[in-house]
Amino acid sequence: MSRPLGVLVDAYSTGNYLPPAFARLGVDLLHLQSTPELMPSMLAPARESYQDFLVHDQDDTERDLKELGVSFVLAGQEAGVPLADSLSETLGLRTNGATLSSARRNKHHMIEAVAAAGLRTAEQLLTTDADEAVAWATSRGHWPCVAKPLESASTDGVFVCRNEDDLRRAFPAILTAQNIFDDPNEQVLVQSYLAGTEYIVDSVSVDGHAVIVGVWQYDKRLLSNGKPIYNRDILVDPDAAVVGPMVEYTREVLAALGVRNGPAHSEIIVTERGPVVVEVGARLNGNMHPVFHDICLGANQADLTALAYVRPDEFARVDALYTKRQPAIVFNTPTELSGRIASVDTAIVDQIRALPSVVDVTIKRKAGDVIVPTRDLLTSPIRVFMTAPDQETLDADYRFIDSVRESVYVLES
Repeated sequence: MSRPLGVLVDAYSTGNYLPPAFARLGVDLLHLQSTPELMPSMLAPARESYQDFLVHDQDDTERDLKELGVSFVLAGQEAGVPLADSLSETLGLRTNGATLSSARRNKHHMIEAVAAAGLRTAEQLLTTDADEAVAWATSRGHWPCVAKPLESASTDGVFVCRNEDDLRRAFPAILTAQNIFDDPNEQVLVQSYLAGTEYIVDSVSVDGHAVIVGVWQYDKRLLSNGKPIYNRDILVDPDAAVVGPMVEYTREVLAALGVRNGPAHSEIIVTERGPVVVEVGARLNGNMHPVFHDICLGANQADLTALAYVRPDEFARVDALYTKRQPAIVFNTPTELSGRIASVDTAIVDQIRALPSVVDVTIKRKAGDVIVPTRDLLTSPIRVFMTAPDQETLDADYRFIDSVRESVYVLES
């Protein structure tokens, strides 16, 4: 018998973890590209992971996939959500449907849909006019406020604006730029600032049954330019008092957005009023690392996503709430370096890799690249996945990495 055949749409970045997960369950894959060219700003899909690479054609794609008898169509990254929703629904496959597809990509539509369901949200304004935004923030007492692109990720183009001048500066910075998916920013979304602690809630769903894969607390720093820096993601104990209400609220948000199937990465701020959604991505966590998550959680979002689409009955028996096997963090290191990189000090990198808590290190820059002071998550130059049986080891290793991180990259003189 031939193996089942599935489709991943725009499987960039951590979407690259999905093909091995499906392969372990005996499934072959096609990659479907929603754009004529690959997105240069994101880690490309690995061609060797797929039977074929297809480029979406409005006239032919649906017919071709129907003839091939594909079993599922799944977005591998946020840019692929609308096309995956449309094709999966049209082909009669497991789907979130196209009706609320824009609410899973467009951040303004997202918050409107959540608010329409009677859930707590930020207040917001969508505009191209800085004067209108200043008037809105002033009249409603929304200082500070947040300005960001309508469709992006990874803190790209996000500004926390403490006054009128900050907000006015944010508008040209956003409107003259492209987002992380290489689309021009044509509008600015301005939202009331949510004061509180921010968390990640990662999930995978089948027919509205959501398994919570993990909850992580952001250890976040704010730069003088108003940019938030996500320093560490810290794994939260599932028995922590904050988890229950936050998970219940997140499940309601997923329902409001029609995320009934597949992975989701939800960012939630716990305010004085309770949990409030920042945004939801219908895709894997950008900091997802299967080996790392298997160690500290006993499961990972990529393998659970494959299980959901290939063996949904088996997925239904998975515990609805994760377990914490041991303390863990993801450290996105900041830098104050500025210039062209002459070399990477591999001896220091080897020291970091040898630490007992370090599972993996991502060195994001290479010789010849330009490095700039960290202004957002995208300009963090090193990512370290860390877990240990005891908190003391984890903390000691974190302090060591923090002390040597600026020596990893050697700049040209």
